[in-house]
Amino acid sequence: MSPDRERDVSGRPRNARPRDELGRPLPRGEAGVAAVPDDLALSPGDSLTEAQRLLDQGRPFQAHEVLEAAWKAAPGAERELWQGLAQLAVGLTHALRGNTAGAAVVLRRGAGNISGYADAAPYDVDVTGLVAWALALAGQLDDPTAEAGPPTVPTLCDS
Repeated sequence: MSPDRERDVSGRPRNARPRDELGRPLPRGEAGVAAVPDDLALSPGDSLTEAQRLLDQGRPFQAHEVLEAAWKAAPGAERELWQGLAQLAVGLTHALRGNTAGAAVVLRRGAGNISGYADAAPYDVDVTGLVAWALALAGQLDDPTAEAGPPTVPTLCDS
């Protein structure tokens, strides 16, 4: 173990390098985007609002971190919903990074995880729209001849 390795206050290894909007590490000393705090604790509604804001800003990696924090804090009956939402943000991140095969797999997995909430989606999550978005994007990513341009940003909630 390297004595110079960055660690958090509890002694766990952490990479404090700045990151770009897609979560890729940047060289030390460069300006990156603001990181999502490790101890983020938002209400479900605030998590969705913040994740949507980050998605709209082209920062799906950070949106994933917000949704992952909500997933870890969610009651058991909602955990699969939040996991699926986080996976959709990860899938979008992979698509924007050019990892089309990985993006398609994660998008389909996320769509599958949220699809069970379509009849009674909490917090006005647009499950039907998100599943359609994820499956359409995954299909485009599977087709090497498709010239769809950059992926669209999903809308998380109906309201």
